[in-house]
Amino acid sequence: MTRSRTAMTVDAIIARAPIIPVLTVETVEAAVPLARALVEGGLPVLEVTLRTKAALDVIAAMAAEVPDAIVGAGTVLNPADLEASRRAGAVFGVSPGLTPELARAAEGFPFLPGAVTPSEIMAARDLGYGVLKFFPAEIYGGQSALSALAGPFAGMRFCPTGGVRESNLRAYLSLPNVAVVGGTWIAGKAEVAAGDWAAVTARARRAVAIARGEEEA
Repeated sequence: MTRSRTAMTVDAIIARAPIIPVLTVETVEAAVPLARALVEGGLPVLEVTLRTKAALDVIAAMAAEVPDAIVGAGTVLNPADLEASRRAGAVFGVSPGLTPELARAAEGFPFLPGAVTPSEIMAARDLGYGVLKFFPAEIYGGQSALSALAGPFAGMRFCPTGGVRESNLRAYLSLPNVAVVGGTWIAGKAEVAAGDWAAVTARARRAVAIARGEEEA
């Protein structure tokens, strides 16, 4: 792991690509080819969710073997999750929520905590966070909710995840308070299970093109 990657800020990380693939990987054998396929497709920032027994080993393999990947841990629920992820090689963390204990543990580490209500956003802002995960985005009002939140929370930016897909990607990214989106559709379970890395790369490239306005959804 290079010094430049370990020293990256949240702003620097999310500036690398408009979409963060959210990955739930069952086997460590899939880790390296999956990461390479996504990097080749133009999406180097990867969120590996801590939802499988293999997750920490997947993070470690990606971080060690794919130098162009910026590997983070998702579904970080407590300080123990965060510490284990950092030891595995994660250079950022993502959580569906935020607790005082988790905020203390994440101090000085690039971290995207989740917030969807005004009170949650205010609490996260008071702790110094300027970019928040908005999850599950579609269930909590999607684009309409984010547009409404832009008024009272000027300057706050969001990473909507949960229900974001190819068909609504541009609509989310067009919102001024959306910095980046997270999505599971780019590396679906079927493609990962089949080892269809060409399909993953193609889907990543198409997502980047749509995000840039170069292709229709």
